[in-house]
Amino acid sequence: MENFLPYVICLSLLFLGTCYCSINVEQEKDRITYLPGQPENVQFNQYSGYVTVNEQAGRALFYWLIESPTTRNPEKRPLLLWLNGGPGCSSVAYGAAEEIGPFHINADGKTLYLNPYSWNNLANLLFLESPAGVGFSYTNTSSDLYNAGDQRTAEDTYQFLIKWFERFPQYKHREFYIAGESYAGHYVPQLSQLVYQRNKGIKNPIINFKGFMVGNAVTDDYHDYVGTFEYWWTHGLISDSTYKLLQLTCDSGSSEHPSTDCTRALLLADQEQGNIDPYSIYTRPCASTKALRRNLRGHYPWMSRAYDPCTERYSEVYFNLPEVQKAFHANVTKVAYPWKTCSDIVGNYWDDSPLSMLPIYQELIAAGLRIWVFSGDTDSVVPVTATRYSIDALKLPTITNWYPWYDNKKVGGWSQIYKGLTLVTVTGAGHEVPLHRPRQAFILLRSFLENKPMPS
Repeated sequence: MENFLPYVICLSLLFLGTCYCSINVEQEKDRITYLPGQPENVQFNQYSGYVTVNEQAGRALFYWLIESPTTRNPEKRPLLLWLNGGPGCSSVAYGAAEEIGPFHINADGKTLYLNPYSWNNLANLLFLESPAGVGFSYTNTSSDLYNAGDQRTAEDTYQFLIKWFERFPQYKHREFYIAGESYAGHYVPQLSQLVYQRNKGIKNPIINFKGFMVGNAVTDDYHDYVGTFEYWWTHGLISDSTYKLLQLTCDSGSSEHPSTDCTRALLLADQEQGNIDPYSIYTRPCASTKALRRNLRGHYPWMSRAYDPCTERYSEVYFNLPEVQKAFHANVTKVAYPWKTCSDIVGNYWDDSPLSMLPIYQELIAAGLRIWVFSGDTDSVVPVTATRYSIDALKLPTITNWYPWYDNKKVGGWSQIYKGLTLVTVTGAGHEVPLHRPRQAFILLRSFLENKPMPS
């Protein structure tokens, strides 16, 4: 009877002369009834599946929608699209499975546990694997894998949104936000610009776009370089001579396509840094799971629980299970290669990558959109100094000067409110802020959605 219900709705709507019949059936086909290994008594709806964004090339993007719990009035909560970067890394692997989603994966790679600080308690979450070739997303044109870039990624994601809203009409005109981290520092502003520009002149836009938020975000190549090298040097990760060499050889050009001399200097810096986790410089890198569990427990009191740096490994086990793929309506083309957290091809053949997102920031700030930038301060890949240099280059007037924000009477980080942009740092967090500091990241999202300053 449960499977028959959408067809009853379909016939009723058809009788009333509406055109929503196929949309409801299509939506129902994407419903996830149960994920292998999930905890009991899950009180929220989930959907996943594919949206074709280019018929000619056969490009289709995979999504996972996780609604707010039924006890939290999901129909009244906004929709948040989350994008991970790379370029070429999966938002399902990172954003959903180890950061902001309700389910995180146990070390056995087969069972899930609930994340008490899941962002779906505040918003309906939409995760997208983008571009085609990442995760379960696919293309029938193999050359697409070797010429992906910023522009096509933004256009395909926009096409995804338009078609997705047709499949889920209940989300049309709902408050909509975009968030992401790392190289999504390119994806998010570019998509935001596209949505904003195409909303112009439309009286009642389908996409009720309100603003975006990015974390440890690649923003401006010059300022990112300056801030990153300064972070390495001031945190004792590289020598004086290598610091000067980096300043000399990497003073211009693209971080995605550095010069030969710059690449040599970066390799030298990498050797000097040694076997650390650059995404979280004060925690151990992933080795054997058994050793990590013994050594990490209780060593980092500023974390809510011992940070496990091997979470990517658990994702690659879980999302390759045939029963998991079946539950997700995924891998419908039955590709010969396994699902991976990051594509071996897409990120290595990136076609276009603008040097700076700052002109887009200027346009969207002038448009009055809500823009927040956050940064975990133990990340050495896109560190807080890089973010601060990039924001400073915007030359925005300060509304509220640098101040500490608090969680349970303890400093959770610092914030500065500019005219048109809010900067928030999260102390003790690495590159993936919600992974390292889930409670503080939850407070961050709540403040962003309510458009209120961080608690002081």
